[in-house]
Amino acid sequence: MTVTRITSMSRRLGIAAAVALVALAVPVTTAHATPSSGISAVELARADIPAGLLPFITGPGKATVREITIAPGGTTGWHFHDGRLIGIVKQGTLTHPGADCKPVVYRQGQLIVEPEGEKNTHVGRNLTSSPVVLDVLYLLPAGKPFFEDAPAPPCDAPR
Repeated sequence: MTVTRITSMSRRLGIAAAVALVALAVPVTTAHATPSSGISAVELARADIPAGLLPFITGPGKATVREITIAPGGTTGWHFHDGRLIGIVKQGTLTHPGADCKPVVYRQGQLIVEPEGEKNTHVGRNLTSSPVVLDVLYLLPAGKPFFEDAPAPPCDAPR
């Protein structure tokens, strides 16, 4: 090996070692999303929303109607939306706590309005023995997913 190669190799090893030390020194904190279970969804309709039409969407958006079914014992997992949702309970009873963990219960025929943003993290649960069926209109900025996973708030920690 030549001196140039050895110097270059030493430099690369030194950089790799420094990166490894920094990686070990930085504490790792992970926010664990809560998984959904017993959920199925069928898209019923979709349309584009022109920019400026809805004041709570910056730029163009999309409107999607989905039928969501939550099996008995099922959960959406903790999540939030980047846009607004308007839903109606077609069947069953939905337990819907927000970030304060205080459950709000929605029954057949009742409307659900979910505002956008991480501060509006929530979970939908079916605590009954019958399926919950929701028809939901999503009003989202273009390119955004139907929901964003979120960690459970401290008040929802297992006891």
